[in-house]
Amino acid sequence: MKQVIHQFINSHKLGVVSSVNAEGKPESALVGIAVSDQLEIIFDTVNSSRKYANILQNPSVSVVIGWDDEVTVQYDGEAEILSEDAAGDHYREIYYATWPDGRERTANWPGLVHIKISPRWIRYSNFNEPVTIEEMKF
Repeated sequence: MKQVIHQFINSHKLGVVSSVNAEGKPESALVGIAVSDQLEIIFDTVNSSRKYANILQNPSVSVVIGWDDEVTVQYDGEAEILSEDAAGDHYREIYYATWPDGRERTANWPGLVHIKISPRWIRYSNFNEPVTIEEMKF
């Protein structure tokens, strides 16, 4: 199932990331995503965004990927801001493989950061026949 989920996420370039603000209210944003072989999701944002501030104070996030043809992945995880080291570079390279223009954004957008989400729970749902609903905990 892990391979099916990876392939599904990898076939989508966009996902909705939801986080919680300091007042405990949910906020969601459509972002460009990439996925690692370990089902970690990587995206970029600017450090002035709501999601960045939310993740700093509460790293628990959820992501929804796909909605066409009644197939989707619901994903809960822990977000972390990537550091400027070899580990961060590894995840940025995964992101750049999906989003080659990300290198230019990194070079030219002030305050641009990359965020990695590590999965805690994933549900893959395909409501086409035969219906498939699978959950994974990490």
